[in-house]
Amino acid sequence: MSFAEKVVLIIGASSGIGASTAIEYTKEGAKVAIVGRKEDKLQIVATECKENGQDPLVIKADISIDDDVTRIVQETISKYGKIDILVNNAGIGRFASILKGNLMNAFDEIINTNLRGIMKVTTLVAPHIIKTKGNIVNISSVAGQAVPKNPLMTSYAISKAGLDIFTKAAAVELAPHGVRVNAISPGPVYTDILKNAGLKPDEATIKSFDQIKTALNRVSTPEEVANMIMYLSGDKCIGVTGSNFVLDNGALLT
Repeated sequence: MSFAEKVVLIIGASSGIGASTAIEYTKEGAKVAIVGRKEDKLQIVATECKENGQDPLVIKADISIDDDVTRIVQETISKYGKIDILVNNAGIGRFASILKGNLMNAFDEIINTNLRGIMKVTTLVAPHIIKTKGNIVNISSVAGQAVPKNPLMTSYAISKAGLDIFTKAAAVELAPHGVRVNAISPGPVYTDILKNAGLKPDEATIKSFDQIKTALNRVSTPEEVANMIMYLSGDKCIGVTGSNFVLDNGALLT
């Protein structure tokens, strides 16, 4: 499929799913704005995008900060003049629980990025998406659809469950304007989220993605999720909105 002349704003693009998504979109001719908190990693992604003939807009920002969100949208519109597709991929994990006494601190930090930050981005981007009759893809997780087996994942699971509801609510509100909003819920994917969460050996039963049981006995690559994002945001899915596509290798079945 071709995304020539489409402008794609990717939140959380410095590594993993977001990075692969940016690279895959540029292979299909899209212009991308990549957002993340670590500029060194963003520059690595930008280099790969350039190899596909597209020089991306690199924006170092933290969506838990309202002023940063405003700047993200302003810089994207200033550079490209429009936004056709928004990919809300930003997400963090922190390991905390009721009995460890650190639940609320972790909850506040996670919600500010995984849910509130994405809601803020969507709110500011929506008027521009309406102009292009574009669409939004939110990256959720199967963690939002089941009670976590590990209580240290409670706050993360809550943030993703909230994102699932926000996806449907946004789809309802924006549908009259010709805008589609969908979500993808991956299971285990080879990314650096566990490392970034500061996982300690004694804090969880899952120490690597390879230990997560799935029906297909495999873990997805970021490119697999990127391909699903592109499919959902393309013309072949013109009738799909308010849906949540599970890409978990059957993790929810086990």
